[in-house]
Amino acid sequence: MTPDVRPATEADLDAVAAIYAREVREGYATFDTEVPPRTRWSAKLASTHPGDHFLVAVDGERVVGFAYSGPYRERGAYTHTRESTIYLDPSAAGRGLGRTLYGELVARVTASGARTLLAAIALPNDASEGLHRAYGFERLGVMREVGRKLDRWIDVAWWQLLIDDHGDRSSVAR
Repeated sequence: MTPDVRPATEADLDAVAAIYAREVREGYATFDTEVPPRTRWSAKLASTHPGDHFLVAVDGERVVGFAYSGPYRERGAYTHTRESTIYLDPSAAGRGLGRTLYGELVARVTASGARTLLAAIALPNDASEGLHRAYGFERLGVMREVGRKLDRWIDVAWWQLLIDDHGDRSSVAR
């Protein structure tokens, strides 16, 4: 069965929080060291910025991954730049789910009129780097040892997708 990708709902947030909590406790993809409150996910869900999207991948009735886009920085000149994130349940790895989920996110961000989509990838993460490369992202550089988690220093690679010119971008104005 191919998982469905759709906008997240309030009913999905416990599953989203569980996927993220596992990464907080056991992984390096997030630099959070404490599991955030559920309100973090509710706030993402409530965003009304046209460049912000919060999607889930559902296999049957089970949420097996999520991806979202949000502001890169809060300053006004960055309004056309969004930052993306994707997390998968370990059971979803290697099934092409990341490509399906991320492809839908990139399509929605592109349609919203954004100019640039950025991603920060904790290293090493060959799967995530391959995913971003497949969608046309360019690796900009690596910040060395900027995070410390689970007794190791972590590098972060920044990736950028410069979206083709869409003409009028008034739809993403704040």
